Amino acid sequence: MTYAASQTPPFGRALCAMVTPFTPSGALDLDGAQRLAEWLVGHGCDGLVLSGTTGESPTTSDAEKAELVTAVREAVGDRVSLVTGVGTFDTRHTVELARSAEKAGADGVLVVSPYYSRPPQDALEAHFREVADASGLPVMLYDIPGRTGTRIEPETLLRLAGHPRIVAVKDCSYDFLGAQKVIGRTGLAYYAGCDEHNLALYAVGGAGYVSTVANVVPEQLRAVLDAFEAGDTPVSARLQQRAAPLIESMMAAGLPGAVTAKALLGALGLPAGPVRAPLRPAGREAVDGLRDAYERCVA
Repeated sequence: MTYAASQTPPFGRALCAMVTPFTPSGALDLDGAQRLAEWLVGHGCDGLVLSGTTGESPTTSDAEKAELVTAVREAVGDRVSLVTGVGTFDTRHTVELARSAEKAGADGVLVVSPYYSRPPQDALEAHFREVADASGLPVMLYDIPGRTGTRIEPETLLRLAGHPRIVAVKDCSYDFLGAQKVIGRTGLAYYAGCDEHNLALYAVGGAGYVSTVANVVPEQLRAVLDAFEAGDTPVSARLQQRAAPLIESMMAAGLPGAVTAKALLGALGLPAGPVRAPLRPAGREAVDGLRDAYERCVA
């Protein structure tokens, strides 16, 4: 079984990796988070992923992560799925965060490979199983070896697919063949975690995307999937190509996605606020370039 376009993936298809808004002083801005979540849902997102890489999860406290879930749930109700990042380099801490997420009202958890320690595949598999066993929430595994230093190998994913609560993968592996291997042999819902792969992964049976770029152009990215699902592949391809310069500006121009997304959101008058150190805000020249790419995408 695979999640073809005609099926409903576990967390929706068009998911935004939402930034975590902060006040000018750097405190958690729950009102801003609620307003941004409402805007994203109103413009095409059917799922929100909180406290991921774009949500600056390494610099938010456990209490802030839980407060964010509670506040966003209050704002959007049951209209969309809420997945929250709980992954750390410590299995015990990750388990605690998964249980906290369940109490706060999340619909699922995003669990990244433990970073820095670089566990071997058997230890990595044991880590994910322990976290999945810790709560009743479904799990989306997050494969991003460029940041963690550890790949979730396809063979490991094939074994983990047998766990009843491990239901999805956010794929930033840049291994398109490996992704197709897992999609073809399991029921895991595969979400593109790199916006340049949104259409390509969807076309081979992917579930959709978890997108940083969707913070600023949620409707435009959703339209790519909608056109493909309607059978209009040429239109879908053109829409993906139209978004490509913005994707490059936000994700491949030397600044982290949290920085570029917050810069654009601020320029558009939407809640975002500053980034937390060690990240630094985008400079004026970078913001001007981002704004230009945005205007061309939405024109």
